[in-house]
Amino acid sequence: MFERILYPTDFSDVSLHALNHCIPQLFDLGVKELYLLHVIDITVAEFEAFELEEVYKKKLEEIAEGLRKRGLNVRTSVRIGVPSLEIAEASEEAKVDLIVTPSVGENVWRQMFMGSTASNLARATKKPVLLLKYIKRDDSYELAVECRDIFKRPLVAIDFSRCSLKIVQTVRKFEEHIEKGILLHSVDYGKIEELEHNIEIAKKNLEKTSKGIRASFEWEVMVGTASQAIIGTALAKDSTLIVIGKKGRGILKDLLLGSTAERVIRDSKLPVLLVPCD
Repeated sequence: MFERILYPTDFSDVSLHALNHCIPQLFDLGVKELYLLHVIDITVAEFEAFELEEVYKKKLEEIAEGLRKRGLNVRTSVRIGVPSLEIAEASEEAKVDLIVTPSVGENVWRQMFMGSTASNLARATKKPVLLLKYIKRDDSYELAVECRDIFKRPLVAIDFSRCSLKIVQTVRKFEEHIEKGILLHSVDYGKIEELEHNIEIAKKNLEKTSKGIRASFEWEVMVGTASQAIIGTALAKDSTLIVIGKKGRGILKDLLLGSTAERVIRDSKLPVLLVPCD
């Protein structure tokens, strides 16, 4: 299991909700240490950022103390700078296994052009990022999947690139919690007359890939747009998580090119685990 996680908080309602409800459930699954981080955005606060540092340290420590009383091992840190870059740097320094961050509704998609922390973080970090997809209902927030169940039935998208090896290595981090997973490959390449051959090759490669994971996995080959195949199959198979690779060229460039990862982030109501492939 991911033993050391980083959770950046901006003290928003959804951030505090996930911190108090989801993060403790991850500890029940085997997380051992939480690195709780707040970044004062220097581009917004400017010179006031340094005056606010002590205020936010106190606020963050109060939250951490409440979590410690619930048995969680928590470290805190307040940094000043560009949030996505500071979070990425902090994750390297703390040697965390995973970054966890919430998003609400379509905000990730809408804010891509606006430099949202979530999208920029996914671009900047070399650590896996778990995006918790929240839906706001009245005055409360809901996840499609309880955090304690996130890793039970993952759909793992495989494209047979070098990235696939890193995806498998990441899945093995939580394989003890998998009840049954799905390895999925979408054939959206080649000529019409090559389709049947490409499907058979993909099936054989998925079977080989499944042998690298001790948990029970079935495999499935779909034909068509990868993002639609991933989201549709995840819904049909009652998946609890989508695992997909993030190519090194970056989320912003991918956005302009209509990448599979971007579309899955945008359209999935399930949590998404982004695996860096740098």
